[in-house]
Amino acid sequence: MSQETTRRPGYLVKRVQQAFRQASDELLRPIGLSMAQYAVLAALAENPGASSAELARHCFVTRQSLRDVLAGLKTAGLVAVAEEASTGRARPVRLTASGEDRLSEAHRVVDQVEERMLAGMPEDERHRLAELLSICSENLTPGDR
Repeated sequence: MSQETTRRPGYLVKRVQQAFRQASDELLRPIGLSMAQYAVLAALAENPGASSAELARHCFVTRQSLRDVLAGLKTAGLVAVAEEASTGRARPVRLTASGEDRLSEAHRVVDQVEERMLAGMPEDERHRLAELLSICSENLTPGDR
């Protein structure tokens, strides 16, 4: 790969995303989670009672992928899916007490990875990086502008 390609922002974003996920997966594995499962638990904590479709959007996955992740989380007793829909066909999903505990532990792990990623970067640059990434995301997300 040419030097020019490896300096392009899109390439660097993907490279960081892959490295972040791999490092997070390695540290989450001992507590019985993957990064995908962590993302679903975190989305549920921020959106209690969300439907599967809403969760899929929050986690940037397809509904099929989310179904697979939810099935594993449900089997592990970390989430509960309502037996009946509250409105329409959507059945709300919620964290169980065990799910909340596991999420707290997972937050600490992912915070460690994030801190490692940002090591040596002053606080003001960390904030600026977050601002710049938010702008990039907004520019590419239809309807968010």
